[in-house]
Amino acid sequence: MPDSPRPFRPRNLLLAGALVLLVGGLFLASSEQTRRKVELRAAELAGDVAIRVVAARSEGGTEQEAGHSADFIQIPIEVRKLADNVYQARGVANTQLITTANGHVVFDTGLSLQAAKQRRLLAEAVPEAPITHVILSHSHQDHAGGTPFWVEEGTEIVAHREYPEEQRYLKDLEDYFWFRNRTLFPFMPETPPKIGLFAYGGVVPTILVDQPEILRFEQGGVRFEVLPTPGAEGADNLCLWLPDQKILFSGDFFGPNFPQFPNVFTMRGEKVRKPIEYIASLERLIALEPEMIVPSHQDPIVGRQKILSDLIKMRDAVRYVHDATIAGMNAGKTVHQLMKEIVLPKELEVTQIHGRVSWAVKSIWEYYSTWFHFESTTELYPVPASVVRSEIAALAGVDALARKAAIHVDARRNVEALHLLEIALAGDPTHVAALETRLAALEDLLEQAEATFQNSYEMDWLKYRIRVTVEAISGER
Repeated sequence: MPDSPRPFRPRNLLLAGALVLLVGGLFLASSEQTRRKVELRAAELAGDVAIRVVAARSEGGTEQEAGHSADFIQIPIEVRKLADNVYQARGVANTQLITTANGHVVFDTGLSLQAAKQRRLLAEAVPEAPITHVILSHSHQDHAGGTPFWVEEGTEIVAHREYPEEQRYLKDLEDYFWFRNRTLFPFMPETPPKIGLFAYGGVVPTILVDQPEILRFEQGGVRFEVLPTPGAEGADNLCLWLPDQKILFSGDFFGPNFPQFPNVFTMRGEKVRKPIEYIASLERLIALEPEMIVPSHQDPIVGRQKILSDLIKMRDAVRYVHDATIAGMNAGKTVHQLMKEIVLPKELEVTQIHGRVSWAVKSIWEYYSTWFHFESTTELYPVPASVVRSEIAALAGVDALARKAAIHVDARRNVEALHLLEIALAGDPTHVAALETRLAALEDLLEQAEATFQNSYEMDWLKYRIRVTVEAISGER
């Protein structure tokens, strides 16, 4: 991040205008209701400006900066009716509203920058009524960030019992995770918003739900069941089930695609998820036999038989990888052996655009047996191999290492090449041949990723490393 202040650009003027509108409007407001309307309108204006800036950065970036994640920024905010009493406001993340004769229930509240507009458009689409419940699928900002825009006097905020703890650690590590996310998604703002309605955290649930209990309530003739489903996007995952309509609101339980291999852990960071918990949660959802799944990203999925078949496939795929990892550990195989060996059988193949089987193997391994692999004494001490790379480079010669790495790249052994190049560039970070060979290895890995799993995280990381390498070659770093 830059040490010097950023220039005051036009987008800052627009944001400043929104703040002036907010402060002035609140000062002149004659009632709490009027103050609230002014606050929401100013927040919508500021959010629109911020989203336009982010969208322009993602759309105007180079091919190497574009990515699967950038597509979500381009989704228009609009309302669609999914059932007689179910409405959805689309966006980076979706907000769902279920109407009843005695008030409305909200499931997930979307990204804070889009929440004010989502609320206004939903209010225009349905009869005016109090918001009785806000149900949060989990504590991620794109699902809970808009909560302050929805909560009224008397609104119950429903979350998993683990929600406060998950929110706490994400808030404590906000800067760390923001940097990691921005590394993968360079169109993001340089720093996270930490003031006012856009800031992350501060949600205080009034009702906590924990497995195996189900929170059941009826309102205006509509039956609701809030199901604890941990193991997916964290320990605090909830789904909402409308038993009479057979509609399942899944949040991020399946990730942004359905069906897919899940992120037993996520490459961008956060705690490792518990694989057996996720399998148990899938079992719970299979038993429901939903006719519609409404995720908080992308489009609803309709069709009982297809949904059931895909749910079973997801469960069996996760179970297969879990059991194969356990069997391999008991057989004395290393984590890297198992990452290479374990693949899904053809009948269980699902997209790995979000989660990767090989990463799940490593995650499951370390979930059960932690970070010490019993392979090297050096694992126990705070001296990584990188400390001696420059010494190895001096002994072997940077030119020789670069030449050997190039042979590996020609044979498409790109990871072997990268190991050698890390040593070579520790000896001479500006060595052009080594940098050009690294660029070739990364570009070939990206080509393979695009031709196989198309995993968004893998491709975003490779694009980041390609950008860094190109800058190093041109002398910008």
